[in-house]
Amino acid sequence: MSFQSYIKNIFLTDDDSDDCVLFSEALQELFPNEKANLTITNDGVKLMEALKEKVPPAPEVIFLDLNMPRKNGFECIAEIRNTPKYKNIPIIIFSTSSNNDIVDKTYAHGANYYICKPQSYPLLKKTIAFVLSFDLKKLSQQPLRDKFVINMA
Repeated sequence: MSFQSYIKNIFLTDDDSDDCVLFSEALQELFPNEKANLTITNDGVKLMEALKEKVPPAPEVIFLDLNMPRKNGFECIAEIRNTPKYKNIPIIIFSTSSNNDIVDKTYAHGANYYICKPQSYPLLKKTIAFVLSFDLKKLSQQPLRDKFVINMA
């Protein structure tokens, strides 16, 4: 398995440090010979600061938790979608919630896909590999609502 040639700059914003470590380890195990740049922030304020400092180049994808201190995922989606130089960055919601109202709200706010955090490390790796195998054009376009939630279970 290999990265699509363009997915080299990935942002992860999550206030759960264990989830961040597991995500980073899964990425390294999946693609040991690739030079991916994973930028990790633990809240929405730090995500927006990182975008301001590091763009350009923009990340090819942002994995975004919803429930975080200072600025939550919904606020981040709104700010990203309302900022011209960030608005086309694919946003993958990476949350513990599987509540349909929350999923619908993230869809309406403009997230590209929704992942309920996998309950096992092998499933996490499988999910990350699946998302990063997408063509950038597919990743950056919001699918129909029935294809919005990615569930690898």
